[in-house]
This record gives sequence, structure tokens and C-alpha cells, in this order.
Amino acid sequence: MAQAAHYLANTYARFPVVLVKGSGVRVWDAEGKAYLDFAAGIAVDVLGHCHPKVVEAIRAQAGLLLHVSNLYFIEPQIRLARALCEYAFGGKVFFCNSGAEANEAAIKLARRYTKARWSSDRYEIVCMRESFHGRTMATVTATGQEKYQHGFEPLLPGFKHIPFNDLPAAERAIDSRTCAVLVEPIQGESGVRIPDDDYLPGLRQLCSDREVLLILDEVQTGMGRTGRLFAYEHSRIEPDIMTLAKGLGGGLPIGAMLARDAVAGAFVPGSHASTFGGNPFVTTVALAVLTEILDAQLSERAAKIGAYLLGCLRNLAERCPIVKEARGKGLMLALELSVPAKPIVDRCLERGLLILTAGDQVLRFVPPLIIGEAEVDEAMHILDLVLTEESR
Repeated sequence: MAQAAHYLANTYARFPVVLVKGSGVRVWDAEGKAYLDFAAGIAVDVLGHCHPKVVEAIRAQAGLLLHVSNLYFIEPQIRLARALCEYAFGGKVFFCNSGAEANEAAIKLARRYTKARWSSDRYEIVCMRESFHGRTMATVTATGQEKYQHGFEPLLPGFKHIPFNDLPAAERAIDSRTCAVLVEPIQGESGVRIPDDDYLPGLRQLCSDREVLLILDEVQTGMGRTGRLFAYEHSRIEPDIMTLAKGLGGGLPIGAMLARDAVAGAFVPGSHASTFGGNPFVTTVALAVLTEILDAQLSERAAKIGAYLLGCLRNLAERCPIVKEARGKGLMLALELSVPAKPIVDRCLERGLLILTAGDQVLRFVPPLIIGEAEVDEAMHILDLVLTEESR
């Protein structure tokens, strides 16, 4: 930790723990202490730590081929793209390295497609307040939270922010300059905020009527997290563009942007690229992750165990005076408090439980999709003790 302070850029408020090993739903620190992991690398480790299928894929591909340029055809990349398209809404895939890069690609594609098809002055993207889309200049501009933008001004032009879960606001915001609407099916970083059932269908219809693109940021909600492989399936709609990352690689860095064929056609050789995007190593592992999610029916498991966990959280909310609300979908859940959340997270860490915040007064739970009821009970016991102590 002392060396980290000396050599690493100070961009993270790190917990005073050095994690060195993981297995299943647990990790261990350098002193041998075990922790039950309900953070999963911020919704990344969907199969937990060192899953045998992931380890096998890593070892096999590491001995074959790690990286070649996208100037050549890459077999596992093509296989992963085919699988994603078959289980999503068809179209085509662009691979990159992170959620921010996937959202950058979506922004660029939306503008390029709209300018080519409609008009050169249609470039604005309607985004939501309290959203989070990444840390690049374009995605931090799209993000509807000033705390992430402070100090980086001037921000990029062409982004408009409106309230989340407000269809009349979207109808008013879309005008002759709009090329796309960018939205998370569930807002994650701002507190696991779930829209009304008619919101996404309403946005879909509005975008279709106004001939603008609907972009869904499924970086956190995708890959089984909410009880469906993709969160948009709950609403029985399809986007024009969707972005994925986090759980797609099961721990390795990969992002993906999927787009309908007509829209994807706006990208031609030279219009966008990524040196490392979709290389043989990471796409082999991502395909193994996707295959296991499907074969082990982990989306369905997330729905079942998520309902159990939500029930436990709601029970806590009824009994604990500092808890205001429990909410979420699948294994993307939150507990809103009337007190700061960070001290609760710190005290859970001391007792061997890793959880996250999502805003100043919200606890976030995004465990691996392989979690079971026994681990939920263990986590809730720790959380109950901490909340009871904090309520005194």
C-alpha cells in the first residue's frame, strides 16, 4: 500500500486491503483473511473467481495465440460475435476493451449513421440525468452527473440531459437535431434506479416515431445480471444499438457494441477501430463465459436468487430504522439508507463482506451469478449486525 501511494496515480479511494486470491464467491487478502464477495469487481465477475471453465479457456488459448491485429480474421472473435447476435437482436458487433469504449463507439456510430441517412445537423444525443456512461471525454459528457465532469470542462457539444423515467421530458427533448437517445435500462451508479414498466417501451415507440436511434447502455445490466441475458428483454423491446462490457469477459477487459444491420453499415473500413479490441485471447474467454451463462442457466438463477436476496433486504428495511428502501432486479440490488453508506461498507469489510455504494446513501449488491441462498444468508447476517450497530 505504501508503494501504491508512491507509484500509482491517486484516482481511487482504495480500501486498506490487498486482495491476492479468489475462488468461487470468495476472495482472500495478503494476510489470509477471507471475504464473501458481493461486489464481483463491480458487476464483472459473473462466474465468480477462477471458475474452471474460465481458467481452462485462459490456459488453452494462452498456448495458442494471444494477439493479432484486426487486419486479419480472428476465429474466436467471429464465433463470439455470432453468439451475441443470435441471442440478442441480430445485427453486427464491434469489439473494444471497456464499457466506455463501447459507448464511444455507439455515439460515433449514431452520429455517422444519422448524418449519412438524414442530415448533417442531426448530431445531438439525448441522455439522462444521474446516468453513467464512462470516463472518456464523450462518455463523461453523456454522463448526467456533474461530479464526474468537474474539472474537465469544456465538455463536448451535442449532448442534452433530461430526467430519467420521464417520457414527456423525452418527447419535448427530441427535436430536428436529435440523432439518438442514450439510456441505461436500470441506472446503476446513481443508486440502482428502476424505471416504470412503460418507460422503455415508450422510449422505443417515441424513437421509432421520430426516426432517432435508441441506444441502450447494458454495460452493467447485461450478461444475465438482471435475470435475463439482456435487461431490455424485460420490456419486450429491441434497441437499435446496445453496449456491453463488465460481465462479458468474466474478469478480462472486453467491450462490445451491437447494432442493427442497417445502422452498423455506417461503419466502413477506417471509420472506427481498436487495436486490442476482440483479440483471440479475450474473445475465447468471453465465449466461454457466455456459454457457461447459457448452459448453467445463470440468468434464471440470477432471477431466483435475486428475488430471495431482495426479500431479505426488504425484511431488513422493515426492521431497521436507517433503511429507507430495498429495490432492484435480479442480482442488481440496492438498499437506500437515511445515513451515509460508506461507513456501512467499511464495517462490512471488517466483518468479511464486500459490498459497494451507489451514491452517498445507497448500498449496492452485485454478487457473482453463481451465488446461492447460503451465501446470501451469510451476507445478510453480517449486514444485519452492522446496520443494527449503526442504528443504535
